[in-house]
Amino acid sequence: MKVAIVGASGAVGQEFLRVLDERNFPLDELVLFGSSRSAGSKYTFRGKEYEVKLLQHNDDFKGVDYAFVSAGAGTSKEFAGTITRHGAVMIDNSSAFRMDADVPLVVPECNAEDALVRPRGIIANPNCTTIMMVVVLKPIEALSHITRIHVASYQSASGAGAQAMAELQQQYREIVENKPVTVKKFAYQLAYNVIPQIDVFQDNGYTKEEMKMFNETRKILHSDVRCSAMCVRISSLRSHSEAVWIETEKPLSVEEVQAALAAAPGVTLQDDPSTQTYPMPLFTGGKDDVYVGRVRKDLANDNGITLWLSGDQIKKGAALNAVQIAEYLLSAR
Repeated sequence: MKVAIVGASGAVGQEFLRVLDERNFPLDELVLFGSSRSAGSKYTFRGKEYEVKLLQHNDDFKGVDYAFVSAGAGTSKEFAGTITRHGAVMIDNSSAFRMDADVPLVVPECNAEDALVRPRGIIANPNCTTIMMVVVLKPIEALSHITRIHVASYQSASGAGAQAMAELQQQYREIVENKPVTVKKFAYQLAYNVIPQIDVFQDNGYTKEEMKMFNETRKILHSDVRCSAMCVRISSLRSHSEAVWIETEKPLSVEEVQAALAAAPGVTLQDDPSTQTYPMPLFTGGKDDVYVGRVRKDLANDNGITLWLSGDQIKKGAALNAVQIAEYLLSAR
């Protein structure tokens, strides 16, 4: 088993190394790739040191079984042919191919079998906010078809990468030291602030991130559900959270929704208002599951349920989801 990681020096690339090790993924060879900036960097995996190779259009992917790619949509589009030419399965973390009809968009807890049909040798990893939401929606969909979703996301700095996390920490230091605040990764200072914009605005007034949640949710769940999202950047360092309002065809009780969530793969129910028990990014960072709490009836909709979720978007929202896809493919051989 030969595995490649493209974008090995980034936040998700580093998470791939941790997740592959944690889950004891069965690999015999590992190859790391990166840009000219990261080529030559060295990382240790299972006691062995690996040097990042420069990603090039050559035969470096010959013999690779699975290539985990997290280097941006431009790189994915440019190198997809090179990566898959010799039969490697490209599991891509960018937005490059997510809505292509001939590329499956997969969250294993929801639609693992879609990964089996991949005419281009590419499987797309969904947007992190979509992944965490659909893992929670799937068991509810099994109770009654979900017709509408309203969601407000609270997305940490890590969603914009390692440099964004470092900038947030730097901003807090600069504020405490009464220095000018560095603002490069976001449109505004993020420390002590929230920014109601993630990605660029579209003609309909929604951002690209918000439209991803609309389109990707429908593709993953094979559903006509409509999702209206408001995506917000907050000043937590790691883990995203979401407040979700769900309308179903028939009314559901809080108890049956909680029972379905408690039994669902990839979900941990953490819901006890009497003890102020609910998920928070402070505690969900580094965890595999999506944590859910504050499950209650929607006072504005007789067929509505509302809930709160939190999960590590670098882990389940990116690296772990991709590795789980590969694990499923191995099990289906």
